[in-house]
Amino acid sequence: MEVKIEQLSAVKKRLSFELPVERVDSAIAKAYQKIGATAKVKGFRPGKVPLAVLEQYYGPQMEQQALNSLINDTYFKALTEHRIPAVSEPKVVESSPLAKGVVFSYKAEVEVKPELEPKDYSGIKLQKEKFVFDGKVIDDRLQEMRDGRAEIQPSKRKSAAKGDHVVIDFEGFVEGTPFQGGKAEGHMLELGSGSFIPGFEDQLVGMKVGTARDVEVTFPEGYGNAELSGKPALFKVELKEIKEKVAPELDDEFARSFGLESLAELRDKLEEGFRSQEEQRIDGELRERLMTALIERNPVEVPEALVADQLDFMVGNIRQRLQGQGMSLEMMGMSDDSFKGMYRDTAVKQVQGSLILEALARKEDIRVEAAEVEEKLSEIATLSGAPLEAVKKHYSSPDAKRGLLSQIVEEKVMQLLLGKSEIALVDKADLAAAPEKGSKK
Repeated sequence: MEVKIEQLSAVKKRLSFELPVERVDSAIAKAYQKIGATAKVKGFRPGKVPLAVLEQYYGPQMEQQALNSLINDTYFKALTEHRIPAVSEPKVVESSPLAKGVVFSYKAEVEVKPELEPKDYSGIKLQKEKFVFDGKVIDDRLQEMRDGRAEIQPSKRKSAAKGDHVVIDFEGFVEGTPFQGGKAEGHMLELGSGSFIPGFEDQLVGMKVGTARDVEVTFPEGYGNAELSGKPALFKVELKEIKEKVAPELDDEFARSFGLESLAELRDKLEEGFRSQEEQRIDGELRERLMTALIERNPVEVPEALVADQLDFMVGNIRQRLQGQGMSLEMMGMSDDSFKGMYRDTAVKQVQGSLILEALARKEDIRVEAAEVEEKLSEIATLSGAPLEAVKKHYSSPDAKRGLLSQIVEEKVMQLLLGKSEIALVDKADLAAAPEKGSKK
């Protein structure tokens, strides 16, 4: 077997094969035997059908099977022998006719990882945001928690105010005619929530219980119901009841409802969580800046197959997150394709970063010790709340284990790079614009 390898670009190779007659005849004979063993042809027993008859009935299938066998056997063997880091399926771009007694040749193109020799990765100047604790954040969070425990109770006030929950009967008319979905009884609405047509809630402020009012609004352009979009409407509204939120006091009893002993302990827990969250954000942005600098110093062309894989991962990730919130991409007016178009540049940058980190790991001879794997598995078990044995079982599969090792290697490379960088702490107001973020595989 003769193989010629051409470098079409930094990320694409063409492999040209020429297979001798003996190999071609052997593949055709094996295809004949395999199909002939089960072929059903009237007048012949299975396994006894002559070749000429098989070719008449099963010629295309035999040829395709022989062709697949030849290409699979030779292509993947060539990748191994020549150490070609393929990242895509082969694309056969040219082939000769397949026939017994004739040399067979074909050409296949494949995307590969680019050859990369990282440079200029020491002494990178980076800005890191200086963490400043703001007690107002904790005050706001406590207020949110308090509001979350608030109960809606009847109000003694007779006129509605912004923030009240009002119970109303209403019926809407467009051009004097009622429209579908425009009527309700006993509907509860929070004034100021913005959940109704713009202008509707504002006109209910000041209404007294038991009174009626005509409310004039205009449906916004692009409204969900195209028949109502942009049209003026009149709603006849009657105020039936006023309710208000009654929130619990912020005291030790409130803290005990969260399983803590005192309000001070609750504040400490919130501060601890806030500090951890902010430190993760700041560290993440620092790493993004580092990757941006690395890519600028080591421009690298990326295989389209890896970009496509990263985009598929990102779509799956966002769909899973949205599903947990009872939402979907479609509810946000997006599809898989539109999401991929929007985040393609992010995916390209992430693939570039992964390729550079991978090359750096080879150059710096970074290895993973067994103790580091155990530590990572324990960390995953702690964060997920899953039993350690269950986590170990999950990561025992080849693909999962390979992914875990890759994570550990990338983290070790990042720590190495950060240690080689010149990092300046700066106030948030003086910080350069944060780099674009995205979900990384």
